[in-house]
Amino acid sequence: MSDAPTLPEGYEFSADPARVDADRVHGWLSAEAYWAIGRPREKHERAMASSLNFGVYATATGEQVAYARVVTDHALFAWLADVYVDPAVRGKGLGTAFVGLVRDHLAPLGLRRLALVTEDAHGVYEKLGFRPLDRPERWMVHTFGRTAGE
Repeated sequence: MSDAPTLPEGYEFSADPARVDADRVHGWLSAEAYWAIGRPREKHERAMASSLNFGVYATATGEQVAYARVVTDHALFAWLADVYVDPAVRGKGLGTAFVGLVRDHLAPLGLRRLALVTEDAHGVYEKLGFRPLDRPERWMVHTFGRTAGE
């Protein structure tokens, strides 16, 4: 994209699932992310295995500082989930740039829609072209017997 997002100096984006620090990510999500508190490790691993996984890493140390995953059919639809930025590096524009890089990574697939749910980060996503549903009354959801962290 012409307005390609750029991470702050000292950080790098990767779509390589082998780089993801699954222990760190599970720790963040299961203990700190309101939508995944208490998520069992086995469920987390299954979710990662069935998703595209993305990370941001400190270039000096290789330490992972952000994570996101995308569930997609690689043709029409994708769901952005589990976007998390380590509190120690928030406030530097990392989250906005990260989500922009994920969006741009998906662009060549020719998807019709990239969806997400957020309770508190609307401003971050609006900067990147996300908007509320035009016709939310068309969307429906079925919720199975839900447990903590799912």
